[in-house]
Amino acid sequence: MILPVYLYGQPVLRKEAEEVTKDYPELKQLIANMFETMYKADGVGLAAPQVGLSLRLLVIDGDVLKDDFPECAGFKRAMINPVFLEKSADTDSMEEGCLSLPGVHEKVSRSKSIRIQYFDADWQAHEETISGFAARIVQHECEHLTGHVFIDNVSAIRRQLNKSKLNSIIKGTARCSYRAKAVGK
Repeated sequence: MILPVYLYGQPVLRKEAEEVTKDYPELKQLIANMFETMYKADGVGLAAPQVGLSLRLLVIDGDVLKDDFPECAGFKRAMINPVFLEKSADTDSMEEGCLSLPGVHEKVSRSKSIRIQYFDADWQAHEETISGFAARIVQHECEHLTGHVFIDNVSAIRRQLNKSKLNSIIKGTARCSYRAKAVGK
């Protein structure tokens, strides 16, 4: 089932997400719905707060980017309760966008490599080191779990330059090609 993507200004996007418990009802169905929603919106990652649920859960499928970023080939994950164990001091800056901020794109500096632990949909524990653009996607999505969005990482001047776009999203007048839920709608 395709879920609405919650847009910038929705309070759930600014909340610290809660840990998912093993008895969370129909978790595998939620994960399947999140993947379906992400694909329908042409995204490569989606966090539970973006579908209105304050849960430490995210889905990623970077395979579509494999031609430009080989490290994304086959990089498909559902991550439950992810925790960063390490982030490299070595960073790079690249343009990012977000399904919750349609039409907004800015350069964001992120660690080139991360080490993370999480549970998959079968509650199997994983610990892995991820680098390159795949690491960027994971960091972007994990940020949603802390009540932040990528625009928080840009300078005040860059945020000011995006103010009209952000206000348009909040007012519900921004256009996007997928099912979305703006503030007050």
